[in-house]
Amino acid sequence: MRVYYSEKHKLRDAKTELHGGLLVKPFEGPFRVKWILEAVQNAGFTDVQAPAEHGLETALKVHDAGYLEFLRTCWDRWEAHGFEGEAIPTSFPCRRSQTGRVPKHIDGAVGYYTNSAETSISKGTYEAAIASMDVALSGADWLNEGHRFAFSLCRPPGHHAGRDLFGGYCFINNAAVAAQRLIDHGAKKVAILDVDFHHGNGTQDITYRRGDIFFASLHGEPENAFPYFLGYADETGEGDGEGLNANYPMPSGTPWDVWSAALEDSLKRIKTYGAEAIIVSLGVDTFEQDPISFFKLKSPDYIRMGEMIAANGVPVLTLMEGGYGVPEIGLNVANVLKGLEA
Repeated sequence: MRVYYSEKHKLRDAKTELHGGLLVKPFEGPFRVKWILEAVQNAGFTDVQAPAEHGLETALKVHDAGYLEFLRTCWDRWEAHGFEGEAIPTSFPCRRSQTGRVPKHIDGAVGYYTNSAETSISKGTYEAAIASMDVALSGADWLNEGHRFAFSLCRPPGHHAGRDLFGGYCFINNAAVAAQRLIDHGAKKVAILDVDFHHGNGTQDITYRRGDIFFASLHGEPENAFPYFLGYADETGEGDGEGLNANYPMPSGTPWDVWSAALEDSLKRIKTYGAEAIIVSLGVDTFEQDPISFFKLKSPDYIRMGEMIAANGVPVLTLMEGGYGVPEIGLNVANVLKGLEA
């Protein structure tokens, strides 16, 4: 198992998150990677490599060019305007106010390019997001070289980032960019399997009309869980992507036996689709002690998760998404990797 990791994730160190009406210390921070990397290495996965730099060529095939330029310049524009805090959106193009025109004022641009207000943009965010993307792309390149497994320890995560939207701690959709990389190197069909507690709304936004990417997401029911507005079972894809979007919303308290039945069904559909590789958007916020989620998976369940995914018999690139607040997130990630290699 090759592991990719970048020290540049530390450049993303936001101090504020809007939560429960307060500005609090973010649930997503550099400490998460420390816990995960230590646990993965202690479990024997010691082939840890820095990523290669890839530029924006692949990202521009899944993200809007104007959006990527916004991410690159946002912090400098925010500071130049004289704002003292971190960039948090305050105004949004909701429903009948959607004209498609991007505001020139940075305060308006931040609102235009977001899907949620809890995530601030801070100094170093763009650089960290690019490094996280490079970590994902390097993992994809490892599979392109003929290897079976790779783990890309991405931070910031990516699955809430849409074609031209950030939010949910995510800025560039690492899974979608990695899938594009595999396709650019000859794959005809790729699957993205999102096992994070929260629905991969950004990934769905990017893949919903594509015939070369099957997307499956196992998550908390959207009427009661962030990101709320996508993730229902009747969202099945459109156009070339009709039938290639599979959502598995589940209620509070979901245990392993119910959750794993959804995983089994999604893996069957991926196999029927004929995916040549699986990209796993791995969130371990399905853990019973996660502070912002409501599933009840236990640490040994993550070994079985990895075993089930590996049983499909195709190469697997695992990308880090969520998992918060408790040191066990490291153990749970390591257990998934153990299951894959078992």
